[in-house]
Amino acid sequence: MTPEPELSAAAGLDSLLVVLRPRLHRYCSRMVGSVIDGEDVLQDALIKAVEAFPFVGEIKNPEGWLFRIAHNAALDFLRRRHRQDALRSAEEVDMMADEFDDITRREIAAASLRTFMRLPVAQRSSVILRDVLGYSLAEVCGIMDLSLVAAKGTLHRGRARLRELAQEGDDAPRPTLTDADRARLSAYVTHFNARDFDAIRAMIADDIKLDLVSRTRLNGKAEVSRYFGNYAKASDWHLVPGLVEGRPAILVFDPTAPAATRPKYFVLLDWQADRVASIRDFRHAPYVIEGAEYLV
Repeated sequence: MTPEPELSAAAGLDSLLVVLRPRLHRYCSRMVGSVIDGEDVLQDALIKAVEAFPFVGEIKNPEGWLFRIAHNAALDFLRRRHRQDALRSAEEVDMMADEFDDITRREIAAASLRTFMRLPVAQRSSVILRDVLGYSLAEVCGIMDLSLVAAKGTLHRGRARLRELAQEGDDAPRPTLTDADRARLSAYVTHFNARDFDAIRAMIADDIKLDLVSRTRLNGKAEVSRYFGNYAKASDWHLVPGLVEGRPAILVFDPTAPAATRPKYFVLLDWQADRVASIRDFRHAPYVIEGAEYLV
């Protein structure tokens, strides 16, 4: 990485957050084992960064500062889930962290989120930072607050364990939609694809909440109706019922893209009885689906 300029204005922070948001999410999602929870952790980290910024003074390495906040936010999340392992090894062995070739790095980066979650927290963090995001050992030390020797040892053990886990394969059961979820999603998707937004409005609760991730939040049927109006003006979407990380979800494909085989993003719905109570739409945060386990 090249040295970052000092951060001296709120506008500079805002622009940096826009640029780094996908990379920060990639880190958070692999740390907590979920692209959805990773976005929650990222939003928490961004709020903390914005709140702390006026009081921290001169920031010589803003990217490292933001990743340190994201790292701590991920650890806080894991503590709340009671899944945190020891952050540091008591044994600091003097070993070199082997430099891997590009093929091996790509294999590590492609490991599933569930595989990363089987690593101890410190090993997981060091491998993500070094081999997935490409940070130097010195930068890994700064973000994780480790000595160079400890970082090398943690990285070496994490790489070895990740390779072992990757060779074991994944025998997790294939998730499926329940009949009720399939019926509700199919009705919503059918009306949406037909652009019958009056029928969609009839399906939503009066006090519905919308989170258009990375863009805005709306409350109530009147406000959320504008959201459907914006979709009516666009043509780059086609909805398909499915699952993301085992949760009922709507996968969104772009029919204008030639030979599109992967969804661009996804939408989550929460229901109260037979009404949509909340919508979480990742249209403006397409980075979230990277690495997600999804099923059409």
